[in-house]
Amino acid sequence: MTNSSVPRRTVLRTMAIAAVAGSTTPAWNTTAFAEAPQTYALTIEHLDRNGRPTGAYETTVTQVSGPGADQEVRPYDASGTTTVRLPKGRYLLSSALTAADGAGGTDWIVQPRLDLDRDTTITVDARTTAPVDVRPPDRSAAFTHSAMVVEVRHQGAERLVNLISASANLRVAHLGPDAEAGSVKQWFDSYWTAKGVGYALGYVFTGARALTGLTRHPSAKDLATVKIRAAALPGTAGTGSVDLQPSAGLTVGVSQTLATPGTTTYLVTPERGSWDITYMAPRVPGGSVNRYSADGVAVRAGSTTTHVFDNAVFGPALAGRPGVVRDGNTLTVDVPLLADGGGHVPSSPSYASASTTLHRDGVLVGTRTGAPGRAEFTVAPGRATYRMTSTVKRSGAPGTATRVTVSWTFVSGRTTGPVPVPVSAVRFSPVLGPTGTSAAGAVLRVPVTVQGAAARGSVRSLAVSVSVDGGGSWRRVPVERGAVLIHNPGAGTGVSLRAELTDTTGNTLTQTIVDAYRTQ
Repeated sequence: MTNSSVPRRTVLRTMAIAAVAGSTTPAWNTTAFAEAPQTYALTIEHLDRNGRPTGAYETTVTQVSGPGADQEVRPYDASGTTTVRLPKGRYLLSSALTAADGAGGTDWIVQPRLDLDRDTTITVDARTTAPVDVRPPDRSAAFTHSAMVVEVRHQGAERLVNLISASANLRVAHLGPDAEAGSVKQWFDSYWTAKGVGYALGYVFTGARALTGLTRHPSAKDLATVKIRAAALPGTAGTGSVDLQPSAGLTVGVSQTLATPGTTTYLVTPERGSWDITYMAPRVPGGSVNRYSADGVAVRAGSTTTHVFDNAVFGPALAGRPGVVRDGNTLTVDVPLLADGGGHVPSSPSYASASTTLHRDGVLVGTRTGAPGRAEFTVAPGRATYRMTSTVKRSGAPGTATRVTVSWTFVSGRTTGPVPVPVSAVRFSPVLGPTGTSAAGAVLRVPVTVQGAAARGSVRSLAVSVSVDGGGSWRRVPVERGAVLIHNPGAGTGVSLRAELTDTTGNTLTQTIVDAYRTQ
């Protein structure tokens, strides 16, 4: 597996920084504190793992509450002792010390609660830290990088400090008094690679203190398997890329290249919650970078979750979106016509031409060209029957959905705000090979799913037809138990699919996918 690299130690920040280096009395933003000029001296002493003063540190002090909240300073002095004057308030202190023992490690000490109401001296002592010992069950796995984040909440404010490291030699410690119960949230994500598999081990903790050390040695049965498969259009191959990271919280993930068609596997910790996957397909000559996403992927220990990207059957998708919306006298359509077989919506699909046409009571309103499935029309206010037809064409071998057409009919009148128009789509989800193919002569089961207005029991009628001559002729196939059975033709043939649907209020859909998949 080829993974992206990260710096040896990187501290990421989301807060504005008012940094002053090489001075024991950093300047503070006096304008921000014009109404609260009183300040106190905060002296910070830094000691290494041998108890000696050290200048190998990076310390940040972020105000959580009080005058000038959200200000941050980075006081520094090479002697190891630095002083900064700050207004009264609650602060969050973070100090990363570089170990001088030749092991190249980092000691990260966090004080979630620093109440500054008098001159104060704090000692940041690397000897108080304990190791972060998180590793996968495969002892041959190589560590790549990690991220640890501490989030502090106080009086409605939220502040973050974080550390990213390319070294497994990390020690951490809490400093100072406890904060309020439940006000400190901390998470740790580490990434490892072994032959044929990657590990993403993440854990979350909530309490009143930052962590002092962390030990987790999950077994194989404690982990969930995430398989990511990248397809290749017929007759093509290339190199895409995969990104995986936890869905929740500021963090970094893991990236790798992936030859297509191909599969990569990660073992992840369910304790970290859901995970986000991003797949970047190989660039088509003359085309744009095409990105697919699967966010909030739920995982369970001992189970396998598989996401297949960029494979047939490509077609319309309405999951999580209305598709067509009327706002006053404006009709707007935004329906992905080339979502892949897994329902993943492409960011920039390749196509030759695309158009959307609207008729009102049988009279042409207009035609829009441009992005597939996207258009806007201004219509008369009265209630009327509409027919909207959207088509996308693209070149390629059968199995690439060389033409997709959806045609909806619906009744609509002027609205006082944005109102979804009752349109539907049909998804065809057969199990196909990694190049969008199925065996010649085989009987292929094709699951049929309704999305949009007719979903959840609102279908009055649904018919599916099959063509093996590019849509020249069609043969009806029965929909039974949510699927149709197709007797595949001879090798090298494109199989086309059509759905005709009427919902319980009379709205209709005719959807055609020419060259939905091919035989081999």
